[in-house]
Formats: sequence, C-alpha cells, structure tokens
Amino acid sequence: MFMGCTSDAGKSLVCALVCRHLTNLGSNVTPFKAQNMSNNAAVTQEGGEIGRAQYLQAIAAKQTPSIDMNPVLLKPHSDKGAQVVVNGEVSHELLAKDWHQRKSVLWPAVTASLARLQQGFSQLVIEGAGSPAEVNLRKSDIVNMEVALHCNASVYLIADIDRGGAYAHLLGTWMCLSAEEQSLVKGFVLNKFRGEQALLHDANVWLEEKTGIPIVAVIPWTEHQLPEEDNFFHRSVWQANCLNIALIVYPYASNLDEFDPLVYQPGVNVVPMRDNQDLGHFDAIILPGSKHVAASRKHLAKTGLDKQIIKAAKQGVRVTGICGGLQILGERNLDPSSVEGETFDGLALLPLTTVYSNVKTTIQRSINYCDETIACYEIHHGQTQCSVQVDSFVEQATGWQLNNVQGSYLHDLLTNRKVCQDWLESLGWQGQCEDWNQVVDNELDRLCDKLDLPLSQISEHAGIAKA
Repeated sequence: MFMGCTSDAGKSLVCALVCRHLTNLGSNVTPFKAQNMSNNAAVTQEGGEIGRAQYLQAIAAKQTPSIDMNPVLLKPHSDKGAQVVVNGEVSHELLAKDWHQRKSVLWPAVTASLARLQQGFSQLVIEGAGSPAEVNLRKSDIVNMEVALHCNASVYLIADIDRGGAYAHLLGTWMCLSAEEQSLVKGFVLNKFRGEQALLHDANVWLEEKTGIPIVAVIPWTEHQLPEEDNFFHRSVWQANCLNIALIVYPYASNLDEFDPLVYQPGVNVVPMRDNQDLGHFDAIILPGSKHVAASRKHLAKTGLDKQIIKAAKQGVRVTGICGGLQILGERNLDPSSVEGETFDGLALLPLTTVYSNVKTTIQRSINYCDETIACYEIHHGQTQCSVQVDSFVEQATGWQLNNVQGSYLHDLLTNRKVCQDWLESLGWQGQCEDWNQVVDNELDRLCDKLDLPLSQISEHAGIAKA
C-alpha cells in the first residue's frame, strides 16, 4: 500500500507504474483506492463512476476497470461541499450527513469492495489519500491506515523530494502514527528526485536510525505524457506558427485529461485560460466539462470571459463545448430540482435548453463515426433539447453544431484517432494523430522500462517475485 506524506507526492503515478511492473512480472494484480476526491471521473462497464486515476491504474494492470477499485468518489462542487459517489452511484442520502457521520455507511462499502478484489486477484496495489498524518481526519478515516490495518498491508510512504523537506515529511508522518500503524510501514520512497543519489546517503542513514525504516527506492524526476489525477499542470501562452487552442479552465472544470491528445500534439499549443483575455486570435476555444456548471458560468461572467467567448465566436473562432461546456453554450439552463442550485442563462451560442434533475447519466458508449466504431462515455446531470433544426456534432441527440459553434455530451472524443484528426484538420492543422489509448499504454511501458530499478527495488522489498 502506498501512502503520501502530502497530496501530489506522486502516489497515483507510482501505483500505476507498480501495477504495470507487477503485471509484466506475471502477477494477477488490481488497483484499489477506497476513497478518491477528484472531478476527473471515468465510467466503468457497469455504468458507475470511479476516479480517472484508478481507471488508469486498471489499464496499467491490464484489467477491466471496475467500481470496486474505487468504491467512494468525492466530487467537489463548492469550497465546502462535494457530491458523494458510492459504488459508482450518487448517494443523495450522504449529502445530508455530517462528514464524521458518513463512516458508518461508507466503511462497509469499502470493505465489501476490498473483499471482492482480494478474492479475485493475487496482488492488490492500494493507494491512500492525502496523508495518514492528517490527525483531524483520523476519526473518519476510510482510506489510509484504517484500510492498511484492515488487510494488514505493507505500507510504503512516499515523499516528493522536489518540493523540499522530504525527510522531515517522512519522519513527521511516521511519528504521527500509532505504534501498531508504524509496524505496518515497511519502507520509504523518495519521488521526483533530481541530482546525484550519492548525496542522499547520509540523510538516508539518519532517517533509518530515527525510525528503523529504510529508504527502499529513489524515483528520479521523469517527464511523461500520462494523465494527471486531478490538477491541470500544463502551462502555456499564445505562440506564433502554432495551432493555438484556448482551454477555459473555470472553477470545477472536470476531466481535463481528455484534452491531453491536443496538449502533446506537435504543432498544437493548448493555452489554459482562467482570466479575461482577448480570444479572437486563437484558432479554437474549448469549454470543458464542469462539476458545478452554474458556478463555472458565474466565473465566466465575473471575469468577463463570457463576453470574450461570444465576441470570438462572432468573429468566426471555433468554439467547442463538452458536457457542462455544452450546457454553458446553450440559451437556458433550468433547475427545478436544485441540482445546480439555481436556474441560469447560458451564452446563447447554441439554441439549446437544458433541464436538470437528480437522475445522473453515466454510461459507456460505442458509436459509429465515419464508418469507424469509437469509444466514449457520458457522465452528466440534465437533458438537453434543441429549439431549432441545426447540424449534429459527432452524434445526433448528444451533439449539436451551428456554424462555428459545436458541443457534445460525449467525453473522450479526442482520444479517438479519427475524431481528433478530423477536428484538428478542420482548423488547418497538418499532421498525423495516433490512437491516444495506445499512446498511454506505450507510455506506461516506457516509464516502467526507464524506472525499472526503483520499481524492482520496491517489488523485491515487498517480497513479490516474478511469477
């Protein structure tokens, strides 16, 4: 089991790589994270939601993603609130409960999923959340040491040495644990290291003298093209001689990793846009999904980005909305069930009206696109109707297009080679897209080859031999 001293220590990526490494060794392995907090979600074959990180880890393990791999998913929709997804479905009951009262409901779901996975797989790679040293959350813990104690897991603590203070983080985290919990910690892992490892020797000895626990592996800083768990770290500005795409990163933007095929495409420059800027010189504007569409729409009005999007659309700039972004492009969003908290106007760039309800659509889709079958998924509240006849975008009834403005409820469109190729070529780009799912799979193998030493050190220390 891998836990971090802090958030963003690299737990999710390490777990994904360990899953692929052990799978390559012949182990029948599966990922597990009891509770994730992220607005980046995927839909499983069962039609349930799990975190995108656990979806990637399942792919790394060459397993079919399942809701058991992430039985509890928290999707923030305000500074203090989050939608609670249990076993893949939204739990309206838990929204009304105080956080510390939820454990009695959530813990049985966690242990049931864990038991099913233990029965079906020989090896589990378990990821914690945040840090086990967050003593204010110990009472309601269902994801860190509570899980480790339940299944007697070997725990490896990960520290991000690039941000500084790694040894203090490791020692302090270990000291915050009870004696029983400390006994489960078998090793420390330093992640994102830049430099000569020999310089770490004295500090490694010092830490082991203090705790009795060795530094098992040092993972060097490694650039990669795998999706981020939650944050969108890509940064850029408008560049000459490129296809420039403005990605509107409003509050509660979701599933931003589905635009990775654009971010890493040669000759394409994706620029995250959060504040008021002139968008008329961009080749395209993308409005992504949102966990709280009304709040995202308010951000556009507050910053003045809404006026810039409308102005650019009238100038002929391509505007594409996905899911919540599609709803924002419409005329009216009605909320009789208070899903979004209020009824609000969209940008009126598409003749659409959306009506929200408590029913949430979560489904994997296979659709025909230009005589090819492509994989995608829907994950949204609300049903949308078009008031006048317009062209369909990708698929009728889930996507609409009026001149240079288009939107769709279908996620992961651009991970499909043909869709991405057509979309970029329509903007004047010249190049050759690859199937992004294959790119991700190849990237997992590339990283495992490059990081074979630290991954082998971890697996050997944990006593996992080649099958």
